[in-house]
Amino acid sequence: MPRAFRILPILAALLAGGCAPTPFDAAAEGRKLLQRDAEWAQAAADGKDVDKIVSYWSDDAVVMEPGQPAYAGKAAIRAYVTASLKTPGFKIHWVSEKPVFSADGTMAYMPGKDEMTFPGANGAPMTVHLRGVSIWRRESDGEWRCVVDIANEPPPN
Repeated sequence: MPRAFRILPILAALLAGGCAPTPFDAAAEGRKLLQRDAEWAQAAADGKDVDKIVSYWSDDAVVMEPGQPAYAGKAAIRAYVTASLKTPGFKIHWVSEKPVFSADGTMAYMPGKDEMTFPGANGAPMTVHLRGVSIWRRESDGEWRCVVDIANEPPPN
């Protein structure tokens, strides 16, 4: 058998292996997503840059907060964030954990704990502790953006 014919199967196997998709590394991607979420939480806690805060949501995102209507789409979310940040004494911070990814690595969800302060019925600051879940999608630019953001009150102890 000529030498070239013996090498062809080896070259074909090498080329096929080189074209295989890179396996999804959930641990590494989880660290990236948690870091992105922490940066977002810090931007929201700073409360200075509405554009930066809103940039973490996808264009078609939905936000659901306790006692509020659903805010669908960036325009509605931007208006909600802007109004919240103008509320005297408003503060928000959250910490997410344990990202869970779809099999193809394009979607993820993370549970989290939120703390929000705002004026209560008598005008005095009131802090509520919430639980939440955020659903994320890897967008065409490769960036993770939140598509569903839900917070609610935990059951009484």
